[in-house]
Amino acid sequence: MKFDKTIHLPVSPDEAFALVTDPERLRRWQTVAARVDLRVGGEYRWTVTPGHHASGTFQEIEPGKRVVFTWGWESGMDLAPGASTVTITLEPDENGTSLRLEHEGLTDEQAAAHAEGWNHYLDRLTAETSSATGAGPDDWAAAPDPIDHFSAADASLAVLLRVLRNITSEDYGKPTPCQNFTIGQLLDHLAGSLKSVGTALGADPTDRTDASAEARIAGLAQPTLEAFTRRGAEGTVDMGFAELPATVVAGIVNLELLVHAWDFAKAIGQEIRVADVVSDHVTRLAEETISDQVRASGSFAAAQPVAETAGSLERLVAFTGRTISA
Repeated sequence: MKFDKTIHLPVSPDEAFALVTDPERLRRWQTVAARVDLRVGGEYRWTVTPGHHASGTFQEIEPGKRVVFTWGWESGMDLAPGASTVTITLEPDENGTSLRLEHEGLTDEQAAAHAEGWNHYLDRLTAETSSATGAGPDDWAAAPDPIDHFSAADASLAVLLRVLRNITSEDYGKPTPCQNFTIGQLLDHLAGSLKSVGTALGADPTDRTDASAEARIAGLAQPTLEAFTRRGAEGTVDMGFAELPATVVAGIVNLELLVHAWDFAKAIGQEIRVADVVSDHVTRLAEETISDQVRASGSFAAAQPVAETAGSLERLVAFTGRTISA
């Protein structure tokens, strides 16, 4: 079976090509995170929704005209990486570009499932190029089902990157609710944490300090979460200063992503939306990770009181020592 759909985009073929191949553009409409080695034979890995990772290799590349890549899933769909082929063809048309997407090598069941997915994301691509506000948050990325250490981290990263997208270098001096850190200092802290965990997992992520806040953190989080997902949560991780249970390290990563998303959002006055299933899960991880001994070390302040009407995210950040009114 084959999925075949053509849409119109009010952008140039070169811009359309960037939208379907460049990680920063892909994050606007299709992926939570993306690794792309854009050359024939190069590999890609996209976190399409939390806990669901598509991967394959590039077969043909004609910038501004055409890209062909194999497609499959690391788990689920009974479609292994490389088992099917996606061809995207771009042609100039009146007022923009005609984009045709063909997905071949699917069973009837796979074709039906992928048709639902491609229609969803092609609608988002159209919105990204046609609307003044872009595609906006993807509801499919909001509430993983089932949820675990890694799908929760993916969902938390999606929340964080949407906040960081609105931060500019001019904001770096603004205070945050996090232990007297400015935005710039908190970015450095978060980048250091992700790099430390990624290095411990063998990912060797690169900290692009000259990149935007979003691109910098995305560039560190993607390889770190990819390495962690493939490793799993069994055993211990040598963090250099100590051997920690992998579950504890995963809990720390989730806390860093979601709680600091709240910190950054508060610092710039941005509303933040988090599904309760995600904040509830990260709260359980926080309760397992933040012991009295950890608080005594100064890593976290004492838990703060919250109103009975407080939401799930408010309860999480209060447990980590934040004052909700900050």
